[in-house]
Amino acid sequence: MSRLGKAALQQVDRDSVLHPFTDLASYKKNGGRTIVSAQHVYLTDIDGHEMLDGMSGLWCTNLGYSQAKIVDAVKDQLEKLPYYNSFFNCTTDSTIALTEALCRVLPEGFSRVFYTNSGSEANDTNIRLVHRYYDLIDRPSKKIFISRENAYHGSTIAAASLGGMKGMHKQFTGLPYVHHVRQPYSFEEAGAQSEVEFAQACARALADKIDELGADNVAAFIAEPVQGAGGVIIPPETYWPEVERVCRERDVLIISDEVICGFGRTGQWFGCQTFGFKPDLITFAKAVTNGYQPLGGVALGDRIADVLTTSGGEFAHGYTYSGHPVVCAAGRATLEIYTELDLIKQIQTDSQLHWEACWSELLDHPIVGEARTKGMLGALELVRQKPHRDRLDEDSKAAVFCRNAAIEAGVMVRQVGDTIISAPPLIVNHEEIDLLTERLRVALDKTARQYGIN
Repeated sequence: MSRLGKAALQQVDRDSVLHPFTDLASYKKNGGRTIVSAQHVYLTDIDGHEMLDGMSGLWCTNLGYSQAKIVDAVKDQLEKLPYYNSFFNCTTDSTIALTEALCRVLPEGFSRVFYTNSGSEANDTNIRLVHRYYDLIDRPSKKIFISRENAYHGSTIAAASLGGMKGMHKQFTGLPYVHHVRQPYSFEEAGAQSEVEFAQACARALADKIDELGADNVAAFIAEPVQGAGGVIIPPETYWPEVERVCRERDVLIISDEVICGFGRTGQWFGCQTFGFKPDLITFAKAVTNGYQPLGGVALGDRIADVLTTSGGEFAHGYTYSGHPVVCAAGRATLEIYTELDLIKQIQTDSQLHWEACWSELLDHPIVGEARTKGMLGALELVRQKPHRDRLDEDSKAAVFCRNAAIEAGVMVRQVGDTIISAPPLIVNHEEIDLLTERLRVALDKTARQYGIN
């Protein structure tokens, strides 16, 4: 705990800390919640209020908050070699060790990694890598990237340009060579179409956009296997096969942004494996170190890596902390724990089955219009009338109310639009999944009462 008392600590926060994605004027006036400790899958705030963490921090603490092996790995590396860079033909043994471990769990055909500090920087790096690749194979006109509306790919200028969130785009001038197509959000956008018809329509929108811009000008399509920050939008089963076909027919690279979906979240090591498509590049971050240290990166498919490593001279791109030895030590320990626990098998054969069963039971609640899951992801669409999918209130006020009620009830979840989303640590047991959904039901009941629904 800081030497400052509770009131003084929170005053410094309101006066001096600018928080991400926050109404800064409102925060300065009202402040927020200060987390002071965590154990296993539980958080405790400065007032002593304990909450089951239904968001794994920010989609990253897949192994919870009590992993001594990661702490010890960081401590040991700090004592051995606290820092060195990857410039000037140098590296560290810790960087190499993590790379070897990563390549063992990456999909087949991925054997090169470029390290960054975050998913945002990794997606910036994707732009540089793809442009460099096409320059080296003498196709310099292929510079355009296509993403999806309501996608999230990070917060830097380049990564936010790749993203498709209108609220972000209003606050900066995006890159002119990024275009967007419709998202596969069935609940909101499918209408009377079947899942198969809707998937085809979304893939056709991508094909039409590539053809409009010219395949000789389009470099890559970037997307999350499941849109996480967009609202846990799970595409129809036939969506990704159709998208892959469209891209391959037009020689457009596929970038799978696995910052949220990677490392077990969807039931496989990576979301692209869950949905059965083969990307050319993979963005990773967050759960690679269990959130204990900041690390991101890009895994390159052999098609890209072979060109970059055999021609063209210097790749003029990098970061001071690329491949930081302490961060890599945390990543290596994290991957070892995943393997020791056989966590992927545990999710596939047990955890996700119980999660899906408990989450699906929430569909019987009068204000839940859809309860969807994939792996250890979940989303609830809040409605006033299920058949018509009318929302409870304007400007997503009802979902904000429900989220706040859930936190009061002792479970940390997130609100996106009119959707309540959750992604608990992958190590949660049955009793903790039961508790999470029980507390969320309390919040749903309170929300229903607030809006006069029985």
